[in-house]
Amino acid sequence: MYREIPRLVMFRQFGEDSILMRLAAIMHDFDENLDEKENLISRIYEEIRALLEVSTDFAFDKNLWHDYLTYLLITNENPFTMTAEKVGASNGSVNQFAKNDMRIFCRLYNYDFDKIEEALGIDCFTTVTHYHSISKKEQMFNRNISEKVLDITERLEAVFANEGSLVETGKKDEKGQPITKVIIKDDVEAKVANEMFAIITDFYHDYGVGMFGLNKAFRIRHEDGHDMEILPITSTEYVKLDDLVGYEVQKQELRENTEAFVQGRPANNCLLYGDAGTGKSTSIKALINEYYDQGLRMIEIYKHQFKDLSRLISIIKNRNYRFIIYMDDLSFEDFEIEYKYLKAVIEGGLEVRPDNVLIYATSNRRHLIRESWKDKSDMSDDLHHSDTVEEKLSLSSRFGCAIRYINPDKKEFNQIIMELASRCPEIKMTEEELMAAANQWEIYHGGMSGRTAQQFIDSLRGKAATDAE
Repeated sequence: MYREIPRLVMFRQFGEDSILMRLAAIMHDFDENLDEKENLISRIYEEIRALLEVSTDFAFDKNLWHDYLTYLLITNENPFTMTAEKVGASNGSVNQFAKNDMRIFCRLYNYDFDKIEEALGIDCFTTVTHYHSISKKEQMFNRNISEKVLDITERLEAVFANEGSLVETGKKDEKGQPITKVIIKDDVEAKVANEMFAIITDFYHDYGVGMFGLNKAFRIRHEDGHDMEILPITSTEYVKLDDLVGYEVQKQELRENTEAFVQGRPANNCLLYGDAGTGKSTSIKALINEYYDQGLRMIEIYKHQFKDLSRLISIIKNRNYRFIIYMDDLSFEDFEIEYKYLKAVIEGGLEVRPDNVLIYATSNRRHLIRESWKDKSDMSDDLHHSDTVEEKLSLSSRFGCAIRYINPDKKEFNQIIMELASRCPEIKMTEEELMAAANQWEIYHGGMSGRTAQQFIDSLRGKAATDAE
């Protein structure tokens, strides 16, 4: 292993502290007799523990070593992968270096750990390469990464099985089943590497590479004394627009604007405004689930971070994705000046906003900056009063798509209740009983809104679960 890694050309920046590099160092010390047996075992177990931690974070299964190598391949940002993200596997001399790297990864995927296990009297490599993971709740791991890694690993393993030779190892797994392994001979290694190259580059083109390729949503962090960071949000709500009951006109307008954006057509910054609890935030969150596979990504940002907007856009403008910068519950008081950063980014700065970036915001206010009666009056100590008012109004006018969400009327509220209840078979109530309970609930819990309706249904589900115990 340690002899192979230095030969990598494009895929070599994994970091000295990566599991791969530390395992390579262990194999080197084992082959050269540079470390004592007990210390080698201790070092190996430390890497197995690290591999299990990564596998837990992403719900890897079956062959954790293969999954880990796949994860490295589809997250490594280098000149080749960044180009493949934009244009796929185009012709070029760089492909030869990449295919050479695939041959090395072919050997890593099929690395024989038997020698070191037999010498040290351990079986941890056999265990992690024939692993049965415990079922986990979705909130405990990054589902999106898990699905992509497991799919690519399965496709690569199919290539190895088709082109390699299957041999018995003489070992058995924890269920007592014979363990076999695949041997890739030199005469087929180049063919296998070419097939690996096609699978991996297709993935880059379809989904991208690195953090943006594997995650739907992000946030930023900027601590004092450190550069701004873009961090993935690993557990997002899996909601679709159709899950939001009603508001069909609003959802259609939002869909049309977003579809134009992801398809590369002109589209507008979008403001969803209106009554609280009507589904504005839910509508925007649903977009990343509707359009992720078309290259849409979302970055959530807060008012106090607006000074980082220009830096953020400079990082994402050349990536092969469509980014929505999402601002939830956006509004400003008289004394807050952060809106000036936002105005400059939307329109007005020297640098043109990139075609792959839009700003979507939600607010309870149509005009995002609070107005007072003084703004309506000519009795002001501001010498240019009308200019001040115009400045306040100009921010909301820069959202070319403004969609209003209002509270439902009685009939609409009852329809929402009925639709939500129909999705919950554990709720055993007649329509009359349901309506009577819903009407009482909304009186004491904030009036008629989609949020109130959902809270009512959640309450009924909780009671049903308690009664069933």
